[in-house]
Amino acid sequence: MQKTLKVYKRLAQFPLGKRIFSKMVCVLTPYFSSIKPVITELDHGYCSVSIKKRRAVTNHIKTVHAIAMCNMAELSGGLLTEVSLPDNTRWLPSGMSVQYLKKAKTDLVAVADGRNINWEEEGDKIVPVEIKDINDEVVFTAQINMNVKKL
Repeated sequence: MQKTLKVYKRLAQFPLGKRIFSKMVCVLTPYFSSIKPVITELDHGYCSVSIKKRRAVTNHIKTVHAIAMCNMAELSGGLLTEVSLPDNTRWLPSGMSVQYLKKAKTDLVAVADGRNINWEEEGDKIVPVEIKDINDEVVFTAQINMNVKKL
């Protein structure tokens, strides 16, 4: 878990490092590659992921598809969880509730903020995620249930 954060911090120092790290994540979890994410920030309790609005992630009304935003939320919440837990634990997402608040007409940024979560204890953790457009308006929110167990 801390290994993931160490790799991110090392790569993020270089001009294309965040993109390289993002590609590595997509190799390990191929479904995320469908949205072509860039992990823009990653630290204990915090993760942000951006995507470009492009045809492949849009729906019939030319806004970013709801499932593309779910994908962003799961990626940011999962990475946050991965780097926040002690090494003697494992985690699995066990549920997600979402709200679509506005049409997503621009590039997007998903922010998972778990700085107020106690990562040292086992059990279910609710990871909040907000997705904003380029006008800083929240277009989508998610609450992701992460089941955390000690090894």
